[in-house]
Amino acid sequence: MNTVLYKLETFEGPLDLLLHLIDKAEINIQDIPVSEITDQYMEYLHSMQELELDITSEFLVMAATLLSIKSKLLLPKPPVFIMDEFDFYDEEDLDPRAELVQKLIEYRKYKGIAKHLQEKEWERSLLYAKEPEDLTPWVPAVTENPVRGLHASDLVAAFQKALRKAVKRTTYTRIQRDEISVKDRIRQVVNVLEQSGRGGKVLFSRLLHEDMMRHEIVVTFLAILELMKMKQILCYQEKLFDDIVMEWKGGEQDHGLSEIEIDY
Repeated sequence: MNTVLYKLETFEGPLDLLLHLIDKAEINIQDIPVSEITDQYMEYLHSMQELELDITSEFLVMAATLLSIKSKLLLPKPPVFIMDEFDFYDEEDLDPRAELVQKLIEYRKYKGIAKHLQEKEWERSLLYAKEPEDLTPWVPAVTENPVRGLHASDLVAAFQKALRKAVKRTTYTRIQRDEISVKDRIRQVVNVLEQSGRGGKVLFSRLLHEDMMRHEIVVTFLAILELMKMKQILCYQEKLFDDIVMEWKGGEQDHGLSEIEIDY
């Protein structure tokens, strides 16, 4: 004779078993067919008895609850009476499944949270952390407090002393740079050109040097432009971006400094 073995799923309690039966039957938890679910529940308990498994009192209490609800649903409903708005009545008397449905809804919420936490636990188990090491050798030695034994009054006195020294060191000096006029710069340029003789050529870069200030360079350009205006020099370039060539065209009778009139 062949022996048929049944493998039953394990459930944490009667509510877990009821949720399993409801999900398996794909029925709405708000509208439980108690008669069908009760029959399936009792079949599961009978299977546990046949396999000689211990049935806890919780499963038996739930079985009694289901049978009680089933019997209430089988009884004829009382006639409906129009009640005043101030009359109180028990809603559970209208639907004996209400309390059980509420418990199942709450249990499903907690079960979902527990499943989420279990997934997080499994993900965390895939991480391996390094064992903590002894970092004592790298901990800096405790240094003595440099202001130990000093009071707030001592710090205030030291701060006031530093302020007095800072006031004495603070001096104001007015630096006045040497100003050079366009007329003076023309004299200097003419002196350089005279050394080359009439028709001599001088590069513009010769008039500049690295230590010149910005205003000195500007005055030098103005002096060159003024000499070109007076037709004392001729400026040109051999090629693009090449150094400017200044050719001296004036003479001693043409560049008398007394005759130079500059409107600067």
